[in-house]
Amino acid sequence: MAVQTNYQLFDFLDFHPSLNEGERLWRACTPTEIREQNGDILVTVPFQQQNNSNEITPDLSVARKNYTLQIRTLGEKIIRVSILFDGSPPSPLKGELGTSPKGDEKPPLGGLGVGRLSFEKRDEEWLIKDSKGTKKAVFNFRQPETEWWSDLQPAPQETIDLRFFPDGKKEVRLTDYDMFAPTRHDAFALAFVEKNGQAHRTTCSFHAQPDECFMGTGERFAKMDLSGKTVQLRNQDGQGVNNRRTYKNIPFYLSSEMYGLFLHTTSFAKFSLADHSTRSVQLMAEEPALDFFLIGGDTPEEILRGYRQLTGFPSLPPLWSFGVWMSRMTYFSADEVNEICERLRKEKYPCDVIHLDTGWFETDWLCEWKFNKIRFPQPEKFIKNLKDKGFRVSLWQLPYISYDAEQYQEASENNYISQSERKIQGASNFSVQDYAGTIDFTSDKATEWYKGLLKKLLDMGVSCIKADFGEDIHLEAEYHSMSPDKLHNLYPLLYQKAAYEITKETTGEGIIWARAAWAGCQRYPLHWGGDSASSWDGLAGSLKGGLHLGLSGFGFWSHDVPGFHGVPDFMNSVLDKNIYVRWTQFGVFSSHIRYHGSHKREPWYYPEISDIIRKWWQLRYKLIPYILEQSEITTRTGYPVLRALWLQHPSDKTCLHIDDQYYFGENILVAPVMNAENKRDIYLPEGKWVHFFTGEILEGKQWLKAVEVPLDEMPVFVKYGAEIPLYPEPVNCTDEMDVSKTVSVRFPVEQPPNPLKGTLESKGFQESNNKMMII
Repeated sequence: MAVQTNYQLFDFLDFHPSLNEGERLWRACTPTEIREQNGDILVTVPFQQQNNSNEITPDLSVARKNYTLQIRTLGEKIIRVSILFDGSPPSPLKGELGTSPKGDEKPPLGGLGVGRLSFEKRDEEWLIKDSKGTKKAVFNFRQPETEWWSDLQPAPQETIDLRFFPDGKKEVRLTDYDMFAPTRHDAFALAFVEKNGQAHRTTCSFHAQPDECFMGTGERFAKMDLSGKTVQLRNQDGQGVNNRRTYKNIPFYLSSEMYGLFLHTTSFAKFSLADHSTRSVQLMAEEPALDFFLIGGDTPEEILRGYRQLTGFPSLPPLWSFGVWMSRMTYFSADEVNEICERLRKEKYPCDVIHLDTGWFETDWLCEWKFNKIRFPQPEKFIKNLKDKGFRVSLWQLPYISYDAEQYQEASENNYISQSERKIQGASNFSVQDYAGTIDFTSDKATEWYKGLLKKLLDMGVSCIKADFGEDIHLEAEYHSMSPDKLHNLYPLLYQKAAYEITKETTGEGIIWARAAWAGCQRYPLHWGGDSASSWDGLAGSLKGGLHLGLSGFGFWSHDVPGFHGVPDFMNSVLDKNIYVRWTQFGVFSSHIRYHGSHKREPWYYPEISDIIRKWWQLRYKLIPYILEQSEITTRTGYPVLRALWLQHPSDKTCLHIDDQYYFGENILVAPVMNAENKRDIYLPEGKWVHFFTGEILEGKQWLKAVEVPLDEMPVFVKYGAEIPLYPEPVNCTDEMDVSKTVSVRFPVEQPPNPLKGTLESKGFQESNNKMMII
């Protein structure tokens, strides 16, 4: 049984406490040589093996080994640092940067150019500058000042003292002496671990300020400030949204000290964010190389934009995707779906998408990419009839082939799948299927075969593929062109890329609905938060995850309204009506809104609140012009649609700790109610604010304490003076919208345009040039 020792060597670098597994630590020493090559700086760094002990002392019986550290600049504020310990040359940009698994494509660097660096040797430092003379890095050789008093403890070993300046101003330096005593270390500036004589994993650390905060790292279901946490960068079935597990690990963090770090790897890795030591943020990658990008900027948005320039910008989803999606686990027949869609229209619930989950196949959960012939006898006609009424169809599927699947023999004989004795049976795989293999997206032939399966459905008129799962693969199997440990985290990108590309190629519209992710998946929207509990905790955890994902480069994100599963009875607990309303309100102010889960989700099953739900859905459609405006901004900047308050107010330390409010685009502040008491504290950041529904004007930089919020209301505020584009007429779906009718409402107004009370067409406004102005 693994025991927490509270020593970095064991708990972070993963040495066995017995120290008997053939592993040895090698520490970086003082660099010995520097040179320039093709605009890059190459530095020779010697490493010294350490004795096999938690007492960190040099093993002087073993000769040092020299390795080359490469420094490159991209654009004006990004530095790439690479060092390889297995003798191979520096790697091309990997798959998450837009290359194929073979590395034979040029990366989409978003206009970033590779700059030229030069160096200057000074008395006690090597200074590295770009072509404009801007300082980019410094190797410091000044020795700590000492005055001899005792030899009770040995002198510290030499180390590497390296300081980076991504933006030319702000210093980001490797940790130098993070230790209690010269033999007791809590972090290492730069080191690697040999296992049985071969380089196996690598680590480095950066100095952390006492009040430094960290955000991002993926869909992290945690508080806004991640300092004091170690996160495992290894995708797995989240099994909810209130634990350490996550479907979407992103090897990127954002620091309140105004820099970002992207660890360029697909291997299993870790970040220790001022956790194992409060003096250091530490990286560890399970591969014989260390490759990272330091991204500078004056604002968090600029840093996130730099990250997207490396890994890709989100594309814009189609208009209809911003409407309401209706689903549950699951609809089983065309008749059932038609009845639901007819009732949605009859009862004036606007809706654009009907999603068929696991029940559209011959056998529930047995994914064969074919409709059940009895329950869906004429799928093309069924889909066309729905589309004629304004409903798009979304279909569930997954990237694993069951032994019982019609395609198993073909996939097996042609090596389209990896095969293993291990069964993929995550906790959210509720079927009895034993999946024989994972579709091998490292193979071009397998990828085209998979695309062919989807194309048949898309040719029928299907609009969206739900690319579910992908967090796990058969790790004991062989894949065409990548080892399974390198593929595991990258797999969602290759999987989602294939589904997205064939959808766009066939329908002309780029969209998927995906759960897992790694760096780069933001290029293929959109993603949702997985299997949340239908509870107040599930609601709060979902928002936390969405905010961190937005601070990890993702632009579009959604969640299952009103939570995916029941509590405590997973499939059968009756939904809490208050949670249904409050989650609906949160969904209306999310980039996308989908109802889904293990129980009835249609609003008429909850008559006490159905009228409230209808009004909020109608508001959603009035907001679509604003959502489109903000979504377009998302595709060309570093902003997500849902923005953590700190992203807008980086100098406000209060915002570093708020994870239950957010900006919805540039101009709207949302404070969802996430409790049964119908009250909450609200923080208004700097500025002047107008209540979206009442028109009340409030000064910012203040807390509103214990605000009473009736169930049918929600605290939403607009920046004073902002113009919000709204759609003025009720519609059943986005097909009925004429964007030329969009009106723009400037806040404050004499009578606020309260869509919940039917006052958007208020007589207090006069339309002029498609703008609503105060009379």
